[in-house]
Amino acid sequence: MDRRHLQYYVALAEELHFGRAALRLGIATPTLSVQIQQIERRLGTALFDRSRREVTLTSAGAIFLAEARNVLRQFEQAEAVGRRAGRGEIGRIEIGYVGSAVHAGALQEQLQRFRSASPDVQLKVGEWPMADLPDLLLDGRIDVVFCRLPMEVPDALGSHILIEDQFCVALPASHALAHAGVPVQPALLAKEAFIMPEQPAGTLEVARRGGFVPDIRARPGHLAAVLAQVSVGDGAVAMVPSVLQRTLLLPGVVYLPIAGPVIASTIAALYREQETSPAVRRLIEQVRRTPSRRIDMRPLP
Repeated sequence: MDRRHLQYYVALAEELHFGRAALRLGIATPTLSVQIQQIERRLGTALFDRSRREVTLTSAGAIFLAEARNVLRQFEQAEAVGRRAGRGEIGRIEIGYVGSAVHAGALQEQLQRFRSASPDVQLKVGEWPMADLPDLLLDGRIDVVFCRLPMEVPDALGSHILIEDQFCVALPASHALAHAGVPVQPALLAKEAFIMPEQPAGTLEVARRGGFVPDIRARPGHLAAVLAQVSVGDGAVAMVPSVLQRTLLLPGVVYLPIAGPVIASTIAALYREQETSPAVRRLIEQVRRTPSRRIDMRPLP
């Protein structure tokens, strides 16, 4: 017995007339009669009392009608869920991010937009060490990543830049350079101790330009922890994204631009190029439609 048999049965049970039920179903009356007989033989009981004047349900037929309607509703619900899943309107997405994506607002903006458009998609969001994110994405343990470039991105992954930022130097307020009122020349940092954030590119580029090997005092990872160590005033400096001068102001920390060409630091979304999940593809399409936003250093006083 399949869905078609149940539809035939429900139509006849509601019409209680073979001709009207057949017309409703778009089939011939004899065909409907044969199908009903097959159902009754399979169940081993009569579902209808038939006479020349009327068709009525037996007690077994009335009970079977309630169950048949339930099954058909479940069929319809399953089809609707399947169609919605195919359109990416329901599902689950695992999202990984680094802390600086939160400071810049890129992660929050994308999640708010996606939840408004697809409220029935479950989003699970978690912070991860930046170096782990590409492998987690390739292994399928995370579906979309919000990270800070530059970093090595495997060929199987695509990327879209959301925010164009730049590195600046965070200095203790007591530092001799803190109130000079000019961009910091990389060579002037040669004898400094550095607090290294997760993204080492700014520190390494400043050291390259200044012609020195950086003295790394600590690698606390999180930007808040990096700036906390700068703020305690033991002389260490850090190369951090400029967005922090708007979002993470700590007592005793001064942000200054770096002299010379901008050292770019961008926030991007990473994703699998050959993504198969419709829900994940919806989020990727939203991300790729988002124009990048630029963050500039605040001018020196």
